Amino acid sequence: MFYAYGMSITLRYADSRGQAAEILNDSFMKVFNNISSYDTKRPFKPWLRRIIVNTSINHYHKHKKDRQLVELDLVKHKMSQRPEILSGISYDEVVDMVQQLSPAYRTVFNLHVIEGFKHKEIADMLDITVGTSKSNLSKAKKNLQSIVEKNFSQ
Repeated sequence: MFYAYGMSITLRYADSRGQAAEILNDSFMKVFNNISSYDTKRPFKPWLRRIIVNTSINHYHKHKKDRQLVELDLVKHKMSQRPEILSGISYDEVVDMVQQLSPAYRTVFNLHVIEGFKHKEIADMLDITVGTSKSNLSKAKKNLQSIVEKNFSQ
């Protein structure tokens, strides 16, 4: 019942669909193991979302030592304002482009832009400085802009 909802969250944090499914599976296991702590007077989806996001962050921590962060080359000029192209991008295309970001940039981007966390909260969650969180977000946005431009400039 909540598979698609969960996948829509994990895909933003994962490197691939397989990894997203693994994170979601781990999230569901946490839900089932901790269902007794769920307060039935509160909505279920926000509780589930929090577990999925936390599991995604845990996955990031577990695998960040194994990853080699690779910076994408930045385009020297800014992307021209082309709302007709941007409005034509599908959800799957957006997810695919976000997945091209390095894990550190992708995680900060998702936590700040999508989940709405403040830089201090992100820094605490990821065990980084607030400055690193801000820097990673800035670089994520620039790299994402570059990826969009590369995919749609023809």
